[in-house]
Amino acid sequence: MPPTARLLVVGNGMAGARTVEEIIARNGRDLFEITMIGDEPYGNYNRIMLSHVLSGEASTDDEDLMLNPMSWYRENGVKLHVGDRATKLDRFAKQVTCESGRIVDYDVLIVATGSNTFFPNMDGLREPDGRLARGVFGFRTIADTNGMLQQAQAGDDVAAVVIGGGLLGLEAAYGLRTQGLKVDVVHSPGHLMNQQLDARGGRLLRNKIESLGVGVHTSKRTTAVVRTPDGQVAGVGFADGSSIDADMVVVTAGIRPNVEFARGGGLVVERGIVVDDQMRCEDEGSIFAVGECCQHRGEVYGLVAPLWEQATVLAEHLTGTNPAAAYHGSRLTTKLKVAGVDVAAMGVQGPERDDDEYVQFYEPSTGTYKSVVVRDGRLIGATLLGDVSKVGFLSQAFDNKVALPAERISMLFDLGTPTAATSAAELADDAAVCNCNGVNKGQIVACVHAGATTVADVVAKTRAGKGCGSCKGLVADIVACATGGAVADDPSADFYVRCIPLRKAELVAAVRDRGLRAVSEVFAELAPDGEDAAAKMPLASLLRTVWGPDWVDEPGALFINDRVHANIQRDGTFSVVPQMKGGVTTPDQLRRIADVADKYNVPLVKVTGGQRIDLLGIRKEDLPKVWGDLDMPSGYAYGKSFRTVKTCVGSDFCRFGLGDSTALGIAIEERFQGLETPAKLKLAVAGCPRNCSEALCKDFGVVAVGDGRWEIYIGGAAGAHIRKGDVLATVDSAEEVLVLASRFIQYYRENANWLERTYAFVPRVGIDELQRLLVTDEDGIAAGLEERMQIAVDGYTDPWLQRDDPRSPAQFAPSLPLLPLPQVPVR
Repeated sequence: MPPTARLLVVGNGMAGARTVEEIIARNGRDLFEITMIGDEPYGNYNRIMLSHVLSGEASTDDEDLMLNPMSWYRENGVKLHVGDRATKLDRFAKQVTCESGRIVDYDVLIVATGSNTFFPNMDGLREPDGRLARGVFGFRTIADTNGMLQQAQAGDDVAAVVIGGGLLGLEAAYGLRTQGLKVDVVHSPGHLMNQQLDARGGRLLRNKIESLGVGVHTSKRTTAVVRTPDGQVAGVGFADGSSIDADMVVVTAGIRPNVEFARGGGLVVERGIVVDDQMRCEDEGSIFAVGECCQHRGEVYGLVAPLWEQATVLAEHLTGTNPAAAYHGSRLTTKLKVAGVDVAAMGVQGPERDDDEYVQFYEPSTGTYKSVVVRDGRLIGATLLGDVSKVGFLSQAFDNKVALPAERISMLFDLGTPTAATSAAELADDAAVCNCNGVNKGQIVACVHAGATTVADVVAKTRAGKGCGSCKGLVADIVACATGGAVADDPSADFYVRCIPLRKAELVAAVRDRGLRAVSEVFAELAPDGEDAAAKMPLASLLRTVWGPDWVDEPGALFINDRVHANIQRDGTFSVVPQMKGGVTTPDQLRRIADVADKYNVPLVKVTGGQRIDLLGIRKEDLPKVWGDLDMPSGYAYGKSFRTVKTCVGSDFCRFGLGDSTALGIAIEERFQGLETPAKLKLAVAGCPRNCSEALCKDFGVVAVGDGRWEIYIGGAAGAHIRKGDVLATVDSAEEVLVLASRFIQYYRENANWLERTYAFVPRVGIDELQRLLVTDEDGIAAGLEERMQIAVDGYTDPWLQRDDPRSPAQFAPSLPLLPLPQVPVR
């Protein structure tokens, strides 16, 4: 039977897409022809994961970020108008007009426009045309996150101020701090996360946040963003006349329902779009609203769990699968991880009546805070910080599904109440497990009964645990209970890519034995279920490592950065970083860089943390001309590859210098330039133990210790993770440094997992084992590593030479707008 009604969903965020998922799951494709309008140029993604992207724990390429990639819409027969904004609603003609001029007719309309960042009134916050000032960000979208990362990585000593000390603000502060920034959080109320925690819990959380090196300023009202005469952010000013210097300001002072589209169309709007228990807009027969944009019984919700409940009710109502379906509001139970700290909160924060029972446990030395509030024998509030092992039992008690123990203190500790594992077994099927993705215990158990035998299978099929990650332990407990303790090991955890049942060494051997030089050939020969888009980039990296220039480059196998040899920016332009070996340049190179910046109206010229000059804002079609005018090699600031070798002045000029760090840095960079690696590889050489070039915290660092001797450090990090490198060896000459560098880098290329940085690889293998293999060569592999490295080095060609011979007509075709649609204005 063909679809009988046109269903239009305005909004492609978490609420709108989840509603469509629920409708499709109830055979809604037989009832509706479904169209969606989304103003961001992507499929539906998990906004909760943006904090992981900002902290470096995930990337915008991460499959866990995308809930519904573009292929999902095609596979499910959903027409998606992406990168376009719905601007006008005609309720009588049943039409929606978009910013592009497109008109979409409907029979049933769902408004899921979500919410926007609330920007308080502050001087200097905006440009005269209403746009946010340069260096001011919200924290709501991929574009916001990419913008912050771009500025965070623009150079050393970047300082940021986060306005708002709620959940989102602390996540932003944590992410920016892990990127190496100096960060201060400013919060108007007297303690952090005042919506979820009382003052005592807020103090403990403050201690945790300050221990990360983040400054915390409470009871401070921000009145102005201070800017330089040329418009750059310089700091923030407060009502008391004080100020803080900053290069970046992130505003996380709350959200507001996005109701302009609904209000303009004549829908009833108060705080949000007013809806009834079936999510129907007031006085409307065929218009519904769901998610953060709507107001139900006077309440608007900013957490995801209510969105999932609303989506289920609306889907059941529209498909007729449950005519009695009704949404009665949500009792909010929040369980999340804030800046690495587990937090759970439900109900009231403290006693409100004289006869309320109130039990608290406060232990600052361990970072633990717990409290419960009981009224008339019922749990009406609980707060847990640090230790959330009792959240399962407390959630059931909060929902009146279990009786309270007579000893109230046992609600906070295992004193006769169920342990965490027992609680998992006794949880009701409708108990929420993953608030981030709306997964309850019953769905996890059903997934196990349907054949899932590992935690990874359950996570992949239900999404439980793919948000903040605080529920992963409970998910594992439930899977263990559902399988009777017979949880199978997940063999794919050790596979190089999940779609090919081989470890990396086995995969490399198969690729060599069968002569597989193209990603499509690998899929055809080795992937039982065929192509997997998420595996393309890691497979391309592996083939480039195995075959060097003889691998077969196919369309779609590489990320845009690797296709055009430049780093894409938030607005679709690119940054170009020419090579300056060891950070050394010449007047002629500087003149050429300046001329290019003038000729192509480059918006920003920036000195990077790796001692290079970055030209930001280059259009895709101008890249070949820019490279030609520069007449300098690529500095490889864009790929998963050998990046730069940072150097100090060394013995030539520095009075403390013990070795010629500049010459050695240049020699290392000349030998390994552009080399394909599993993840980016950063190096440095220091001319003495004062470590001015930060060699102790690089993937490969070298430090002069006098008498021609050099210490070699590996596995260091100073970004999202902080780690001092392990000493691989102390050698007597620069030549020996190059030899051990060849061995280590080639061993890392051949044995590390995709995107596994050396700071994870070195501890995993073990420094003793690496010394045994690479320094003393006890297994006799050193000669082979050096030989294969030499083959890779001999095959090097500068990718910027493709300006003279593009791989395809489209390689450097104009990229703006990114889609054949009007570009969505940056807000």
